[in-house]
Amino acid sequence: MINYHSIIKRNPNKRFGKPCVRETRITVYDVLGWLAAGMTNEEIIEDFPELTNEDIQACLAFAADREHKLQYA
Repeated sequence: MINYHSIIKRNPNKRFGKPCVRETRITVYDVLGWLAAGMTNEEIIEDFPELTNEDIQACLAFAADREHKLQYA
């Protein structure tokens, strides 16, 4: 799994502190939503050229890591 820590950032003054891709205002949730809606990496990058394939993979790694850390009742 890729090390997402250098790509996914939280800034309390940006998007209410939600995890974003680098210094953009694009959240992990945004990227995951686009992927879930069926967009390909290429389509996402075409619409948001500030993103890279590595950024999208970092969002997936962040989500996987977060899911792994959840505790279920």
